[in-house]
Amino acid sequence: MGKELPVSPKIHQTDGKKTNLPWIIGTAGLCFFFYILGSLQNSSTVKLESTKVAVVRCNSNSPLDFGAHHTSVGTNDDSYAQDIVLEPCDIKYSEYTPCEDLDRSLKFDRDRLIYRERHCPTKDEKLHCLIPAPPGYKNPFPWPKSRDYAWYANVPHKELTVEKAIQNWIQYEGDKFHFPGGGTMFSNGADTYINNIKALIPLTDGYIRTALDTGCGVASWGAYLLKRDILTMSFAPRDTHEAQVQFALERGVPAIIGVMASQRLPYPARAFDMAHCSRCLIPWKDYDGIYLLEVDRVLRPGGFWILSGPPVNWKAHWKGWQRTQEDLKQEMDAIEDLAARLCWKKVVEKGDLAIWQKPWNHIECVKKHKEVLVPQICKGDDGDKAWYTKMETCITPLPKVKRKKDVAGGKISKWPARATAVPPRILAGTLPGITAESFNADTLLWAERVAYYKSSLITPLAQGRYRNIMDMNSGLGGFAAALASDNVWVMNTVSPDSKDSNLGVIFERGFIGAYQDWCEPFSTYPRTYDLIHANGIFSMYQDRCDIFDILLEMDRILRPEGAVIIRDDLEVLNKIKRMTNGFQWESKLADHESGPFNSEKILVAVKSYWVGAVESKRALDMTTS
Repeated sequence: MGKELPVSPKIHQTDGKKTNLPWIIGTAGLCFFFYILGSLQNSSTVKLESTKVAVVRCNSNSPLDFGAHHTSVGTNDDSYAQDIVLEPCDIKYSEYTPCEDLDRSLKFDRDRLIYRERHCPTKDEKLHCLIPAPPGYKNPFPWPKSRDYAWYANVPHKELTVEKAIQNWIQYEGDKFHFPGGGTMFSNGADTYINNIKALIPLTDGYIRTALDTGCGVASWGAYLLKRDILTMSFAPRDTHEAQVQFALERGVPAIIGVMASQRLPYPARAFDMAHCSRCLIPWKDYDGIYLLEVDRVLRPGGFWILSGPPVNWKAHWKGWQRTQEDLKQEMDAIEDLAARLCWKKVVEKGDLAIWQKPWNHIECVKKHKEVLVPQICKGDDGDKAWYTKMETCITPLPKVKRKKDVAGGKISKWPARATAVPPRILAGTLPGITAESFNADTLLWAERVAYYKSSLITPLAQGRYRNIMDMNSGLGGFAAALASDNVWVMNTVSPDSKDSNLGVIFERGFIGAYQDWCEPFSTYPRTYDLIHANGIFSMYQDRCDIFDILLEMDRILRPEGAVIIRDDLEVLNKIKRMTNGFQWESKLADHESGPFNSEKILVAVKSYWVGAVESKRALDMTTS
């Protein structure tokens, strides 16, 4: 472990003091004059070419190198000498997931897999060192080739190639892995399996855009839905199926470490158009149906739940599943009964697939539950609350409607119009201060900002250099909307302390994301994002937690040679810039898109390529060629 770091400095504005008006006017005039003078002398524009980032000044050029560096050289570089110098962690931490640490998890209850939930390190347990990439690490294959191939050196685990060989999850081929697209219930490939689903429900008409895959494996279902314009949030725990979520993200497919145990999934109510379980091993009928109730909470009105694997089609598979016919029939009957009590309609059961649909509203369901004892409809429940919130054994109520044909919460536009259409939550006035006009203005603002990024700051963003993008403070999802036509996907995150459910708006726009408090690590593996966008994050969190820990987490989840865009006040960015020098990031300040007179600036940074060394705990292989 690296050396302990001092607590990060807090950044505060000085309190105003009463004074007379002429003095204020005179002082303001002088400040404005010198600010203009300084801006004209020192302003700069950061420009990233396809392989380099250059800061263009009146009298100098200073490149940020974006080239691939996969050879080993020494680390004695005086340019990294700063007030704080971070050391590399031991190579054993190369796949460290702080809140899903395997050793720490064993201290918690194994009942209902609670020990596999988020259990983040205490202050004394935190690592203050840089997580190393494994020796031989290379930039991932570009999309769409990455869907089918990943470098072995990046995720050096062969376990699934043996354990899931018959099911065609993953194959080891020399220095890389091949993903044939198979799964536990679709060994013939995800494409065929998805086409079977398409024959049963309207999968490609734009109605279904967001999907949830519970117990995703290596996320082949989500990977093959992408070409059908369906964006899937795949999740699985960190368990004996080593690195399955890491494989998914290495492929350029959205995924997150997660488990259905005792806490709600980190998504708002009515988030997904479709949910899926393919032999996901979740005990749907147990614990008073609490897990299917959670699926119901996050499923949109009219959304579909797809189940394949035990107990569906048990008459054909009971011998292979090594279970009795009576046991499987009892499980299927229990699921059918629970779905009916949730007011779901069974759409079809054909072959190995069974599909249910959630009602469009709860008018009939409310009447039904005056007679049905369990589960009851929750009373006073905040369905959007989902950060360390316990699951409940009651039905999350839908927004009220007047007529049976009305869609609870409002009708959503089909994709791709959905990306920019005013979301129903805003039309309904559920977000105070956000109107249709302000939403449209925000959409245009972020289109302008992303165009500025592409033309003047990070030109590789327009050239397919990045695939997995993290937006640490997503607001209304304008950043993701501005990238909707690109070959990227964005993990939108919203603070759970936000008074209003912006994350619900983001899902209504057809994008995906999760609640995230950045005082804690994110539930992902190291090196899983190509670009991180942080809008006002440090001003937001500076009085809540150590902002150096946030930078450490950004470094952990960012790939070598990945990029960072930080928007904040100049005072904040100057201090952040100095800190990042200890992370072996190259960084440059750039002006706001409106020009040098805006106090908000932009910090663009590039993470250097380096890998951990096996022979020594403290050794560090660096490549700077």
